[in-house]
Amino acid sequence: MADGFFMDEHATGWRAAIRRFLPLMLVVLLVGSLGTLLYSASHASRDHERALKEQRRSFEIIALARAFEAKTARAEVTLARYVISLDPDTGRLFQDQWRTAASQLKTLTYITRQSGWQRGNVMALQAAFDQRGKTLSEIGLRTTYDQKMGALAQFHRAGKSRDLMRITALLDRVIQAENARLQERSEAVSLAGDRNEWFGKTSQLFGLVLLVCVLFALWFANAAYSERRNARRQAENEAERADRLEEAVASRTVELSEAYDQLKKETAERAAAEENLRQMQKMDAVGQLTGGIAHDFNNMLAVVVGGLELAKRKLRLKPQEAGRHIDNAMEGANRAAALTRRLLAFARSEPLLPNAVDPEALVSGIGELIDRSIGDQITVTFENEAQGWRIFVDQHQMENAILNLCVNARDAMDGRGKLVLRTSQTHLAAHEIGECAEGEYVMLTVSDDGCGMTPEVLSRVFEPFFTTKPVGKGTGLGLSQIFGFVHQSDGEIRIESEVGKGTSVHIYLPRHVSEEGEAAADAHAPEREPVLHPPTRILVVEDDPRVLNQTMAALAELGHLPVACDHPSKAAKLLMSHRDIGMIMSDVLMPGMTGPEMIRTLPAAYAHVPVLFVTGYAGDIAESADFAGHEVLRKPYTLMGLSHALSHALSGSHHPGTAAAAE
Repeated sequence: MADGFFMDEHATGWRAAIRRFLPLMLVVLLVGSLGTLLYSASHASRDHERALKEQRRSFEIIALARAFEAKTARAEVTLARYVISLDPDTGRLFQDQWRTAASQLKTLTYITRQSGWQRGNVMALQAAFDQRGKTLSEIGLRTTYDQKMGALAQFHRAGKSRDLMRITALLDRVIQAENARLQERSEAVSLAGDRNEWFGKTSQLFGLVLLVCVLFALWFANAAYSERRNARRQAENEAERADRLEEAVASRTVELSEAYDQLKKETAERAAAEENLRQMQKMDAVGQLTGGIAHDFNNMLAVVVGGLELAKRKLRLKPQEAGRHIDNAMEGANRAAALTRRLLAFARSEPLLPNAVDPEALVSGIGELIDRSIGDQITVTFENEAQGWRIFVDQHQMENAILNLCVNARDAMDGRGKLVLRTSQTHLAAHEIGECAEGEYVMLTVSDDGCGMTPEVLSRVFEPFFTTKPVGKGTGLGLSQIFGFVHQSDGEIRIESEVGKGTSVHIYLPRHVSEEGEAAADAHAPEREPVLHPPTRILVVEDDPRVLNQTMAALAELGHLPVACDHPSKAAKLLMSHRDIGMIMSDVLMPGMTGPEMIRTLPAAYAHVPVLFVTGYAGDIAESADFAGHEVLRKPYTLMGLSHALSHALSGSHHPGTAAAAE
């Protein structure tokens, strides 16, 4: 009984304790719940504000990227107008627009400084923008210094450059990354709003005790809704602005495309005009050669005529002495033929046809042309130190460039002084001279002791149409053409000059390393004896009776059986009359039709007959397509040269080219 009493008293104590501590526990639970609710609501509010802030930053970044893209496009359009119009105000407008774009890019860099997913894109965009700025500044600088041709060409290349495409790609990458981030932030804003709404509904359970909390939650929800609505409205406004920017960019793109088409048209017209002026300048140089060429031809003809007359007198009594006079006459004739070929090659207008060239042989080969061009009062010295190094250039253009430099030196020395042409070896580091890459180079130097140039003149010597010569004495295109030719050949040109001490022009051209076996095909190697063929009946088509008689005699001397044809229209009939004709030897330029035209009109039954074309005009050989792979022999020729050409033609060698001329 005592135990039961004790148990009842213990249970009653527990109930009393529970009743006593229950209100406290409820108060603690209520206060804890209220505190948890307030803390959670406050935390949700901060998350929502942070999400909205990040959302606004994304909109700002997208808008700023669009504005930067539009500003750079507008700046490039302004530069195009500046290159075309050369208006200084337009150039300053381009600089202002480009600086504005740079300022926008700096703002974009600052805004994304804490965005790890954007830092790499913005840094790459900054590098591409700086590179693009250098390119456009160089175009503007060339335009400022009246180098419109170079600026147009460089602007044309810049329109297709990779840095422009890289800027566009990086901007798209920035915007795409920010759009992806914006979607995440929008979801975060939505989740934060949902949480606030849940807290508002939960707060109603606390009744009047939590009325203040409910009212605060409602106020907070209303504020969040207002901010959300404002953010949506701002997003719509930004989207509208982005659409307007896209329309503006599209409009500017159309303008730039039209400006580019106009630039291409003007570039083509300018190129045609420059080509005409270049040819005129070349013919002017040929005109300057006329006096010296006439003098040389008179000397050579005097040797030929005098030698033949003396040989005629000594033929019976002193045949050995007559042979020497004949040899002298042949040497004079060969020199006249070589001079004619060189003059025709110099006057011919054609595109660059580079090949491996020995610079020492090239300079020495035009020594006579240089002598005739600059006169007898100037001493010319050749210093050959290239030691077998070769270059890969168009030989005719290279000869033209050297001759132009020598003529300029003559004018600077006023027709009297010392001219030095030097070839040497050198090794350049990367960008040591202009844009030259590291490697081995052949340096060709033309030095004079003339009047020299002032720094002002030296800074403009490569500008097209710039000249210090009187009107009618120069076009101002010589050095600009040499500049373009050297750069086309992957080289560089540098001029050193001092007033009163002379000028040195240094041309750096990369050393050409021949492929395996190429060195064996040396153009100066002695020719092998021609392959002997049995006597062949040859149809000789030639309209000049004297040349026809001489050719018939030469073929007979070589053991062949010539058949004369004095007009190309008679060739088909003679072929039918002489069934044993094994070869056709035809002049190229004849009245009525040319030699190639005659061959094309022959019946198909004679298509297998070998053909040898003979021409006295160097320009004919450039039209290699007309010769259809047949052998070509250039006048005047020796018996050895004729024998080689006949051997090649009869052996079936169908490679258009020039057979050996005078030995």
